[in-house]
Amino acid sequence: MSALTVATCKLPESVLVVIHTPAADVLLLERADHPGFWQSVTGSRDALDEPLAATCAREVAEETGLVRAPADFDDWALTHRYTIYPHWRHRYAPGVTHNVEHVFGLRVATRFDPVLAPREHLRAQWLPWRAAAEACFSWTNAQAIRRLAGRSAP
Repeated sequence: MSALTVATCKLPESVLVVIHTPAADVLLLERADHPGFWQSVTGSRDALDEPLAATCAREVAEETGLVRAPADFDDWALTHRYTIYPHWRHRYAPGVTHNVEHVFGLRVATRFDPVLAPREHLRAQWLPWRAAAEACFSWTNAQAIRRLAGRSAP
């Protein structure tokens, strides 16, 4: 693999952003590449020196159209290391099998209609936190949403 190809590979470090209201309603997005897979906003760092909160702001803007400053994101000091699904490993450098995910929250005053990136997501829905956790295909996403109950004052 050439240096140029390795440079275009995804970094195995990402953010998961749980967007929620004060009432603990959670925004979920349905993946375009896997219909039926619901998730919160996720995305990989663009560069090793990109601050994680900046990654959050960039991914939320790209995936929902909502523009927020990096300082608006709440670092939940929660990380997960998980095996990358085999059907997504081609996006990473050869031999990369695990990803480290950092969980952040973004509290919004009220539900909003996201502007979706059609290549990434098909639909969006707002659900109460329990239903949102059950709808997620990813155990890390479900676990993060369940932690929302202890962080919010519904």
